Amino acid sequence: MKILVVEDEAALANVLKEKFQAEGFEADFVQSGDVAIAETKKMNPDIIVLDLLLPKKDGFEVLKELKENTDLKSIPVIVLSNLGEDESIKRAIQLGAADYFVKTQHPINEIVEKVKEQAEKGR
Repeated sequence: MKILVVEDEAALANVLKEKFQAEGFEADFVQSGDVAIAETKKMNPDIIVLDLLLPKKDGFEVLKELKENTDLKSIPVIVLSNLGEDESIKRAIQLGAADYFVKTQHPINEIVEKVKEQAEKGR
């Protein structure tokens, strides 16, 4: 299974990548929203972990583009963000996010477990 992490904090992205690889996933990451769509098309991941606060193109735009693309819309997207207000969560879910986690409220191991569960549900 392949996971694409879209996260501009390199330290967090590397930790997530290592955790996913330790669980047997093929994992990669990109650091900006403008690269996320192209990398998704190239990699064809089974699941995407998406930050919302990204340079060049925010996660909401990336999510909207993913869900409007017939080839990509079936890929589950889990949002992992510092934005914890209800408005952001509702907006991400309405745009098609499969789940939403606030970074400060969930330890990395819990996030990895949730991503594994979502990935096992399949596309």
